[in-house]
Amino acid sequence: MTAHWPMPPGLHTAAVRLPVEGELASFGGATGWLNSAPLTERELRGNVVLVNFWTYTCINWLRQLPYVRAWAGKYSGQGLVVIGVHTPEFSFEHNGDNVHWAVQDMRIGYPVAIDSDYAVWRAFSNNYWPALYFADAQGRIRHHHFGEGEYQRSETIIQQLLIEAGFGAGHDVVSVDARGVEAPADWATLRSPENYTGYGRTENFASPGGVLPNKPGSYAIPAELRLNNWALSGNWTTEQVATRLNTATGQLAYRFHARDVNLVMGPATSGTSVRFHVLLDGQPPGAAHGTDLDSRGNGTVVEQRLYQLIRQDGPVTEQTFEITFLDPDVEAYAFTFG
Repeated sequence: MTAHWPMPPGLHTAAVRLPVEGELASFGGATGWLNSAPLTERELRGNVVLVNFWTYTCINWLRQLPYVRAWAGKYSGQGLVVIGVHTPEFSFEHNGDNVHWAVQDMRIGYPVAIDSDYAVWRAFSNNYWPALYFADAQGRIRHHHFGEGEYQRSETIIQQLLIEAGFGAGHDVVSVDARGVEAPADWATLRSPENYTGYGRTENFASPGGVLPNKPGSYAIPAELRLNNWALSGNWTTEQVATRLNTATGQLAYRFHARDVNLVMGPATSGTSVRFHVLLDGQPPGAAHGTDLDSRGNGTVVEQRLYQLIRQDGPVTEQTFEITFLDPDVEAYAFTFG
């Protein structure tokens, strides 16, 4: 997932030169569609098309979503077609029921191409979540943007392409009220990067003895953790892309510097639930609790998704986050911060 790229100044009012970057690629490799029948390049011709590559647990895309949703609402009747392409990162994101749940839960009303085989991803030669591709009414890619940010510039480009196509478009830009996981990160205080729990991509694992790949093992949390170090306690199986708890009361600790703490996780068996308890510097989070737990730190893992566990309102300092799972069979995938 990409980092935030700040918007260059002075690009949201004047028209910009938009060279032709290529042709709008085919959506024929999609394994399914939501909110629409399959769309072809021929059917899209004559419309400005905004293609948004996403996967539903990506925090960078979740923070971009309010703008894409607002653009679809504002311009869909004025010549713009927004198409979300859901290309999964984790195995559970290949599950069509999970994607359908995410589309409904996240209030996505525009067409979504399900790209479980990465065919559309490859057709666009894409490498990022999130990614935006802007196509004109002649089916030519005129601009792209990878990662978060540059929302005013992106909307200005939409307006410019609509005007080129003969559609009316004003110059006002949308105003969004992003809340929960969709709220912008506090970039000024963010000192903790994304980190995975599976041994294939994890960094700064601090439990004594290191990782025992692909087999159950007992882990312990050291007395002190350095910034951006993390550790396990209890009996876990660390796999390439995730870490699974084998017995109850397993713990995961992380030393971080950020306003928000998020964790992608889910029950190992669909239809089950796992209770958890969160501490911040050894105390219940109180007013710093995220949307997925109460002020005492109690919550339940039900779906396979991103959970917001800490959202602080006040000075941000280096702290230790701890989550204890009261039941077994939870899988943790990745920490993200904001």
